[in-house]
This record gives sequence, C-alpha cells and structure tokens, in this order.
Amino acid sequence: MRMYLISDNVDTKTGMRLAGVDGVVIHSIEHLKEQLDYAVSDKTIGIVLITEKLAREFPDIINDVKLNRRLPLIIEIPDRHGTGRGPDFITSYVNEAIGLKL
Repeated sequence: MRMYLISDNVDTKTGMRLAGVDGVVIHSIEHLKEQLDYAVSDKTIGIVLITEKLAREFPDIINDVKLNRRLPLIIEIPDRHGTGRGPDFITSYVNEAIGLKL
C-alpha cells in the first residue's frame, strides 16, 4: 500500500514528494471531490494525507470518507504554516477520550 497527498499548497506537496509520496495540489471543491474519489477507488492507496486547512474548510467531504470507508485511512497533517491545533491538543484529547485529567 502507498500514501497519497492531497494538499492546498505546493510547498507541502514538494516536501512530501521528496519523501517519495505522490500527491496533488487542490484549488477547488470539485477538484477535492475528484481526487478523493480517485484515492478511494485506487486499491493501492492505503493512506491519504490531507492538510489540516483542507480538512477544516471541507469537513463534510472528508468526514464522509472517514466514516463510511474502511480504506484509505485519512490522516490530517499540518502544512508549512504549522498546525491549527492548540499546544495541549494531545493532553486534551486523552482527557476527553478516557476521562482522566493528566
């Protein structure tokens, strides 16, 4: 299985390409839908990396694939501008998941 990148900027695509990950830069919602359909239909793609910005802008489209498909696994990654998550993201995630204050 291989990884496939769906990005909103060229810098992220270039960096991932240097690591051996193919991908595409998205500029419209139609192109995003087209590329997600491609990734879902290609049985060699096991992981789709998508920038956090795209996931925040189009959560319905991304969540549909996450919730209704077994493969590919959708992973949100930060882009060159950094993450949109707070500095205590992991701690708060664990607190919510298991109900313990760390």
